[in-house]
Amino acid sequence: MIDMTIDRRELADFLRRSRERVRPQDAGLTAGPRRRTPGLRREEVAQLAGMSADYYIRLEQARGPQPSPQMLSALARALRLDDDARDHLHLLAGHRPPAARVAGDQVGAGLLHLLDQLPGIPAQVLSDLGDVLAQNEMARTLLGGVCTVSEHGRNVVWRWFADPAARDAYPAEEHEQYSRLHVADLRAAVGRRSSDPAATRLVERLHGASAEFTALWELHEVAVRRHSRMRVIHPVVGPVDLDCQVLLAPEGDQRLLLLTPPPGTDSADRLSLLRVVGTEQFTQPG
Repeated sequence: MIDMTIDRRELADFLRRSRERVRPQDAGLTAGPRRRTPGLRREEVAQLAGMSADYYIRLEQARGPQPSPQMLSALARALRLDDDARDHLHLLAGHRPPAARVAGDQVGAGLLHLLDQLPGIPAQVLSDLGDVLAQNEMARTLLGGVCTVSEHGRNVVWRWFADPAARDAYPAEEHEQYSRLHVADLRAAVGRRSSDPAATRLVERLHGASAEFTALWELHEVAVRRHSRMRVIHPVVGPVDLDCQVLLAPEGDQRLLLLTPPPGTDSADRLSLLRVVGTEQFTQPG
């Protein structure tokens, strides 16, 4: 729905200047020796926001279509905008700013700063519903960049049950365990969000997409995920065993997921190799 008129020229200028103010290391990226412009590259903003580089470039050239509120939220996260700047972005794009902060949608500055201080281990911020809101570079390299602009495309529970390819990186014998963990954790979140339409839409879509989800949902198991162990099978470095430690934000609607190698395994070496490989792939000229 178009609320107001988009100001393409001012929107383009605001995006460009906001991009120039974000240092690559602040966004969990490697600066690299060949960087000639201040701040982020346009392609990097697009990657962080989960949109095509061509789409974002057209926005900065004042010739793109009107972005949706979901896309604006993704851009606000990628550009590290505070609430005032986020609202300004919505107004320039012809949309009314969110009336109030949507639970789990905007990542706090403290959590973003903490992500930047963890370059050697995968870490990401999720909402209690399972939306991936922010990732550091190691998490993107290990798990893939899933901070997309679609409502459920960035949701780990939706991807697990609706996209069979999402399970390929995990051992088949552990799929049932992960399924139950996802559903029990979502049950707890939905119970806290009984009047939240976003939670209702997610559950309804999951029922329509997966009989497995429906069967597990009917068990009514409830368990907030705080600690677990998982194995990720990466196509380059092979299997990586990880301890998953979940740190809850004070509000309870966001959590920081830290993935650390267990002592006595070779997973630390595999993560170190992945960090080098990932950096080389990202800094290759395109």
